Amino acid sequence: MFADSCLPEFSVRRDPVVIIVVAIVVTFMLVFGVQRARRVSDQKVNPEKDITGKLAPDFTLRSLDGKDVHLSDFRGKAVLLNFWATWCEPCKIETPWFVQLQNEYGPQGLQVVGVDMDEDSNSQDIAKFAKTMGMNYPVVLGKDSMTESYGGVDYLPASFYIDRDGKVLDRVFGLKGRAEVESAVKKALASGHAVRAAK
Repeated sequence: MFADSCLPEFSVRRDPVVIIVVAIVVTFMLVFGVQRARRVSDQKVNPEKDITGKLAPDFTLRSLDGKDVHLSDFRGKAVLLNFWATWCEPCKIETPWFVQLQNEYGPQGLQVVGVDMDEDSNSQDIAKFAKTMGMNYPVVLGKDSMTESYGGVDYLPASFYIDRDGKVLDRVFGLKGRAEVESAVKKALASGHAVRAAK
C-alpha cells in the first residue's frame, strides 16, 4: 500500500500522534497570543473615545536611539502611526509593507512611526528586532497613558492614519491587506497642508 511513498515506515504510524501534538502547540500559541494581545493595555477600544476626525493627541516618547520623539515633529507630513510588538505575528507580516511604503512615499511626505508595545522586552531586544526587519522609520517605546489618549489600543497591530494637518483620518485594528494600507496612506498624503521648505 505504501510502496510508492517516500515516507519512512515508522512515520506512518506516528502521524496521528504528531498531528495531535502540533494541534496542541498551535492552540496554545493562539490562546497565549490572544491573552498577550489583550494585556497590551487595560484600556478597551472605546467607541466613545474614537478620535477619527479629530486632531491626533501629541506625545513625547523615547526612541530606540534615546531621543525624545513628538508627533508634532511631523506636522506637515502624513503619518502612519503603527502600534506593534515583537511577539505579534500579524505585525511581522505588515512591517515589510511599511518599509516599502516609507521608501516609496517618504519623498512625498509620508512618515511611518512605529510604537512598540512590548511589556517584557528591553530596548536592545527591540532594536535588534527592528534591525532584522529593516525598519527604516522611527521606532518609539509606547506607554499605556499614550494609548489611552488614542482611545485605547487593546489589540495589535493597530494603525492610525494622520493627515498633514495632524487630523486622524482613520484607525485600523488588526491586519489588513497591503493595497488597503497603501490606499489609506495616499488618502493621508492628499489631505491637509504640506509644510513648505524654508528658502
